[in-house]
Formats: sequence, C-alpha cells, structure tokens
Amino acid sequence: MNRMLLNSLNATAPSNRTDEPANRSSAWCQGVFVPNELFLTLGLVSLVENVLVVTAIIKNRNLHSPMYYFICCLAVSDMLVSVSNLVETLFMLLMEHGMLVLQTSIVCQMDNVIDMMICSSMVSSLSFLGAIAVDRYITIFYALRYHSIMTMQRAVIIIVGIWVTSTISSSIFIAYYKNNAVILCLIGFFLSMLILVVGLYIHMFSLARHHAKNISSLQKKRSVHQMTSMKGAVTLTILLGVFFMCWSPFFLHLTLIVTCPKNPFCTCFFNYFNLFLILIICNSVIDPLIYAFRSQELRKTLKDVVLCSW
Repeated sequence: MNRMLLNSLNATAPSNRTDEPANRSSAWCQGVFVPNELFLTLGLVSLVENVLVVTAIIKNRNLHSPMYYFICCLAVSDMLVSVSNLVETLFMLLMEHGMLVLQTSIVCQMDNVIDMMICSSMVSSLSFLGAIAVDRYITIFYALRYHSIMTMQRAVIIIVGIWVTSTISSSIFIAYYKNNAVILCLIGFFLSMLILVVGLYIHMFSLARHHAKNISSLQKKRSVHQMTSMKGAVTLTILLGVFFMCWSPFFLHLTLIVTCPKNPFCTCFFNYFNLFLILIICNSVIDPLIYAFRSQELRKTLKDVVLCSW
C-alpha cells in the first residue's frame, strides 16, 4: 500500500541473513530511488484530473446513467490514491526537513488512515470495474430490458454496497495485515474479479461479433445501439488492462511475501515497492485520459469545465 505499510509488510517477511551480503553487492537488488517530488507531482496531476472527471459527470445530465455513475465512483477511487499519496508525501517532506515533529503514536494513526484509503481504493476500483463490466454485458445482450434491469435505484444500491464493503474490508486488512490469511484473501479477491471481468468481456466480444454478422439492414437502429455499447465495452477493456498492468506488480509483491520471504530473488524484488507505488499512482493519472479519449460527450464537458474554471 503506501510506503510506510510496505516497509511494515517487508518487515514481516523473514530475511535471509546468509544471503544479505550477496544481495547488497548485486546492483539489481539495490532497487530504484524514487524522489518524493515525483510522488507529489503525480499525486497533484491525478487529483486535478479526477476532480475534473467527477465535476463533468455531475454537470452534464446526458452523463447521468448507471455506467457513468460507476465511472464517477472509479474516479473517486483514484482520488483516494491521489489524496493519500499527497498527504503522506507532504508529511514526509516536512518531517525530513525538520519542519514538523510528530509523536510516534500520531504517525502510526495517520499511517493506518492512509493505508485504509489506499486499500479501499483498490477494492472499490476492482469492484466498480466489475460493475461496469456487468452493466455493459446487460446493455449488449439485454438491450430492450436494460432500463428495467439496471435502474438508477439498483445502481445506487450497488454503489453504496461497494463503498461499505470496501471500507470494512480495508479496515480488516490494515488491522490484520501481518496475517498471511488476510493477504491471501486480498490476492484471491484480485484474481477472482479479474477472472469474472475477463470472462464477461470474452463472452461479450465473441457473441457481439456473431450477432453483428446476422444483423440485417432492417435492424440498423439496433446495429447502431450495439456499436455504441461495444464502444463502451472496449473502453472498459482498456481500463481493465491498465489497472492490471499497474496493480499486478503490487499483488505479486504480496504473493512473494507469503510464498517465498526468504528467497534471494524475492528479497531483491521487495526493494522495488516504491516503483510499484508509482505504477499505482500512474493508473490514477491514466484513467481520466482514457475516459476523455473514448467518450466524446465527456470530452466536450471537460472542455467546458476547464474553460469555465479559467
């Protein structure tokens, strides 16, 4: 999660004392130095981008649909990463320069809050990606019944349920992060959600391509609708791919802590957790660009919001 928690997670993994000199002599095991200023810059960029996305969706009534509400919540999840990173980086910079002195107990409490925000962001992001996948699936294969199946009331219930579950699960993880069973549950959730979403997308694209071949000229209206729905599915496929690339190194980090904490390769891999955190923040930076690039309506609203702010 954040840099303090990852240090704690690394501390829970027993070190191989006999291999320590060899590991230190290896350049690969030295890790990558990431300056706090980079964390601060990426956090600010991500925060501004996601605030603009949320504002645009709230402002434009054409975007008031279940899918865009899920995207809005996904942006809020990314904002949690940005805010937690900004707060932590600012405090670290102030403490490094002696401008802020805090008691150890206060630092630990702040660390727990930041950790919970990051963990909640991860769980909610995966959950909303799953919700969007289900929404696209219903849109494509149950188009005539979509508005009766995915009502605004059900969408709100799903959103509230995801946030409540994310908050509770993140609290449990932070409280028992030293327990391997809790870490395995988090990894299992990550893998199960990926399997669910990938399975839905494979089914969507295979059947949608089959249906597209059978659509006659009399069904042109339906064809246009399916093309729009498929465009949304492609957008969410890109989001899923970016999420997997940015978050998978962190989950590999957790997996290695449980499976091979004494292995020399694993201990070297642990030294790169700052780089994994940068990838997670980059996910928060990239997501808004994907929304804007794939949705003309959202892109237009974002331009209006930026111009109005100036």
